[in-house]
Amino acid sequence: MAVAATAWRALRRVGLGARTGPRGSLLGWPSSSSSSSSIVRSPEARRLSTSPALLLAARRFTDKHEWIAVENGIGTIGISNFAQEALGDVVYCSLPEIGTKLNKQDEFGALESVKAASEIYSPVTGEVTEINTALADNPGLVNKSCYQDGWLIKMTVDNPSELDDLLTEDAYEKYIKSMEE
Repeated sequence: MAVAATAWRALRRVGLGARTGPRGSLLGWPSSSSSSSSIVRSPEARRLSTSPALLLAARRFTDKHEWIAVENGIGTIGISNFAQEALGDVVYCSLPEIGTKLNKQDEFGALESVKAASEIYSPVTGEVTEINTALADNPGLVNKSCYQDGWLIKMTVDNPSELDDLLTEDAYEKYIKSMEE
């Protein structure tokens, strides 16, 4: 529980736009009996991938815990493992329509969990080309597979130099550790 509380404090401090529930505290919300958020995980269990070499060059992160992986000028965007753990069981995803134009750091949707609702921000400027329609029927994919099946949107990357402002996986891991200290 201490790890969850620390993660929540970190998210509140730096982003993902988490809002508290009616009791004023994210940790005061009831959680479902199948919630994985009650499991205390070591930092090693929270690693972003089981094969860091596969992701280091491909995935970049914001300080608000979104990630982007770019292939052929199209960025796939989701939230980090750290963020999904802090949110708890995601029960609803609000995503933009295809064709929506976004600027870097524009809010483009929200995730609602049993604990809170959190806005999601665009890591780059571009146009939404695809949304993950599987999340309408199964929003829990964000928790089960935040880096594969639980992606949120795909969009053009209009200004590739904006990727240089984002964190590498290694820098993101250091950023998370600094928040926990």
